[in-house]
Amino acid sequence: MDEDLDGMSKAQLIDEVIRLRAGIRAHRDSSGHDLCWYHPDLWGLLPDSTDPLPSVPEWPKFMEGCLRYRQSLDVQARDAPRTDETFEE
Repeated sequence: MDEDLDGMSKAQLIDEVIRLRAGIRAHRDSSGHDLCWYHPDLWGLLPDSTDPLPSVPEWPKFMEGCLRYRQSLDVQARDAPRTDETFEE
């Protein structure tokens, strides 16, 4: 799966690590409503030429997952700042 790495020079591998780290940081630094979005840009960092569409739960199950995710933040990110910012496209 990662055979593309075999032919890379040390400089190319370093460039690849920097590119991947930038993508991970961009995702990590998402906050607020941006955490809820589909992130194909992150998956696009992989050399695989697939663009899998997510399996999307029906609304009640989707909202249940949103609530559980938000509840997990109360445990995992207890000291994170809170906001009452409204989502706007």
